[in-house]
Amino acid sequence: MRVLQLIDSLDAGGAERMAVTLANALVPFVEASYLITTRKEGVLKATLAPAVGYLFLNKKRSLDVSALGLLKRFVRKEKITHVHAHTTSYFLATQLKIIRPEITLIWHEHHGKRVDSSGSQHKVLRLCSRFFTAVITVNEALQQWCQQELRCNQVHYLPNIVPDASFVGASQDRPLRIVCLANLREPKNHLNLLRAFQKLSVSFSEWTLVLVGADYQDAYSEAVYSFVKKHALERQVDILGKRSDVSALLRGAAIGVLSSDSEGLPMALLEYGAAGLAVVATNVGQCSKVISTFGRVVPKDAPDAMKTALQELMADPEARLQQALAYQKHIKEQYAATALMPKLIELYLS
Repeated sequence: MRVLQLIDSLDAGGAERMAVTLANALVPFVEASYLITTRKEGVLKATLAPAVGYLFLNKKRSLDVSALGLLKRFVRKEKITHVHAHTTSYFLATQLKIIRPEITLIWHEHHGKRVDSSGSQHKVLRLCSRFFTAVITVNEALQQWCQQELRCNQVHYLPNIVPDASFVGASQDRPLRIVCLANLREPKNHLNLLRAFQKLSVSFSEWTLVLVGADYQDAYSEAVYSFVKKHALERQVDILGKRSDVSALLRGAAIGVLSSDSEGLPMALLEYGAAGLAVVATNVGQCSKVISTFGRVVPKDAPDAMKTALQELMADPEARLQQALAYQKHIKEQYAATALMPKLIELYLS
């Protein structure tokens, strides 16, 4: 097999990190592994393994003949057998499938919020799904949605995968820092987290909160900055934007948190586990299944519940360490590449 991951950008989002992770992890399992980004490069380009073939299409519009031609020539030249398209790249992948029907086309759905919509709201996706060989979803609710709303007979649930190399030892001497790895987008509900942290900021004045993720400089990010300023949290809250050194930032924290209103299966939770963090997350998407009994799960948009969960971990270093160790072991057993790559290869072959 010669497998291509297709993604619209290499910004530091969950779907993008998953595409890069798969491209890297497939290297020892297939004849050749590739990644193409269609519209935009980004910080994740630097994390691609040297053995992964790479191309940037610089696609400008939905129907871009030049980008499609470049993709077609690359697929022909490299003898690609499988195209694994992530999120919105399915449209270009469908165009390729029409002109090269012999390829196996897999679409990977990452966005948990889609389950709140109907198929009639996604007419282009539904039409394109007739050309998909198979669909992969990151949680079971999305699997059910795709089975009901799309026109593809094979729909599989496959958890996100965390690279084996990302696992590092948990320890009690971590800096007193909470990290939230989430782009500044409304579904991530950073204000829920900030309201909880603000209630703790006086009693736990030595603790800091770090927000890591792309800042789109819109009304949502303005609300985040305004909250920090209004409540004089500048000394304790750092908003770092998108970063290429995410692994190092996670290793420099003690607690990982997600305060989202909707999720699929967030890569951040897997990365928190690999980095040896204790975790708190809202009960959305696959979060409760990922965390299981090895962390704190709270209702969405409930700052008081978030505050209580964080406080329990912040106040008890020993409990924090024991949870971090147990959660890391759980993630390694259930979501590490060595555990899940055979399932992906089996799916490709089927």
